[in-house]
Amino acid sequence: MTGAVQLPLDLAELSFTATGDSLVRRSVLPSGVRILSERVPGARSATIGYWVAVGSRDETPSTYGSTHFLEHLLFKGTTTRTALDIAVSFDAVGGDHNAMTAKEYTCYYAKIRDQDLPMAIDVISDMLTSSLLDRDEFETERGVILEELAMADDDPGDVTSERFFEAVLGDHALGRPIGGSPETIQAVSRDAVWDHYRANYRAQDLVITVAGAVDHDELVAGVTAALRRAEWNLDAAATPVSRRNASGDLIERGSPLVVVQRPIEQANILLGVEGLAASDPRRSTLAVLNSVLGGGMSSRLFQEIREKRGLAYSVYSFSPSYSDAGLFGIYAGCSPSKIGQVTELMLNEFHSLAATGVTADELRRANGQLSGASALALEDSDTRMSRLGRAELTMGEYVDLDESLRRLDLVTADGIRELAEELVSRPLSVAAVGTIDENAFEGLTEVPAPAA
Repeated sequence: MTGAVQLPLDLAELSFTATGDSLVRRSVLPSGVRILSERVPGARSATIGYWVAVGSRDETPSTYGSTHFLEHLLFKGTTTRTALDIAVSFDAVGGDHNAMTAKEYTCYYAKIRDQDLPMAIDVISDMLTSSLLDRDEFETERGVILEELAMADDDPGDVTSERFFEAVLGDHALGRPIGGSPETIQAVSRDAVWDHYRANYRAQDLVITVAGAVDHDELVAGVTAALRRAEWNLDAAATPVSRRNASGDLIERGSPLVVVQRPIEQANILLGVEGLAASDPRRSTLAVLNSVLGGGMSSRLFQEIREKRGLAYSVYSFSPSYSDAGLFGIYAGCSPSKIGQVTELMLNEFHSLAATGVTADELRRANGQLSGASALALEDSDTRMSRLGRAELTMGEYVDLDESLRRLDLVTADGIRELAEELVSRPLSVAAVGTIDENAFEGLTEVPAPAA
């Protein structure tokens, strides 16, 4: 395969060979259901995912947290299966099954032996099409979700992350917690979640991806049969739902500083700025920049803050991206007495990338790290299945390993420095959780770039 493969919504069939001689096929059914597979030579297992392009950002004020609530409820029983039946189906064959709610999508997935793929298709199709959302189960699961939120609130890392998103993204829907809050979960009604389910779990919303030991024609036949059993009208013509607008809304920073006081041993600090959207052509440049700054044990942050000074155990940078926005953040956990010193060092390393760029050795090492990690990740069918889903839902193009490596090879030191200059010029936000002296942050959000 040469270059990225585009995935037009109006193209019914597509087939090509990707890196490693894996066969990728895509079918768009007349009803709008999209089915993608990647057959991996020699595989004896498969990972299947059912994706719906609705996430926490799509909720209304009256339904905050309902997407995650619904994810739980789809495991609680259908018109033909109990919750125990669903669990036994996978446990009896040694399979793994679960789901994840994200800011822009929800995915129900399973990993099974090749011979058990028809079972997985049947069970997950049933969950998505025929869940009861029983009122008693709804109230039981409300309690479970409140416990899940309480567990997350006891984790200072989770709390710091949530406050960081809010600080950087402000009132933008991407800044909201995926699971909602105890108040919104207590308030949401079963009928509101039911309406959310019926509005977003339709044929034209559904994307099914499978990677590993899979025959595409059998996959399409199995999915079609399962959806027909659920009395979905697959003959009615429908166009798949449009992908999200990459231009997005203007993001205004929520706050320069958010502090949550907690009587814990460490201070958890996250600082950063608005990053790049998933469709930004500089994503490969950002990946290399992130690797150099805080992507591993040889990174600048790790070497300066942990290895040379012993000020933190965990320190790293990260760059999540979404269809129309992204973040770039730096994390460290340190003694409360070292907050000011650690935060200043984090910012200085961030600014030095913009002032002096990266060395040839750093560029080479980062490229090697990212190339190797990309190749190793594809040893797992879970990663391949997820890559198919993100390609179809968000990007509208499939990028295989060879193309990813080609793009990394095009990243230059000048490109990294220019992107770093842009990032450091953006409004900075800091979120911190622990026994925090807020005076330690005074003036740090305005640290000037060091002279070149």
